[in-house]
Amino acid sequence: MTSQIEIQLGKKGLTNEFLESLKKKFEKPDMKNIKISVLKSVRENGKADVKEYAEKMIKFLGNKFSYRAIGFSIFVKKWRKETIKQEKVYKPKTFS
Repeated sequence: MTSQIEIQLGKKGLTNEFLESLKKKFEKPDMKNIKISVLKSVRENGKADVKEYAEKMIKFLGNKFSYRAIGFSIFVKKWRKETIKQEKVYKPKTFS
């Protein structure tokens, strides 16, 4: 069973207080997933704002977190180890 809570990002937007409360919620040992609903009053540019808010949250929380933006919701997940973003590098095949 995974524990997930739902919170809303309202008209005040992404404030330091919101980010700190999000960080505190993840400090609980059984908390691994949080769903954040982005309300209509805070999103001016539609889904582009949702992705921007998600990236700011992950930057604040650190490398142990990842997100998935689906519609106007952001699902933040906490991992045990830091996630490492790897870029795909093209290596041409060598023929002998």
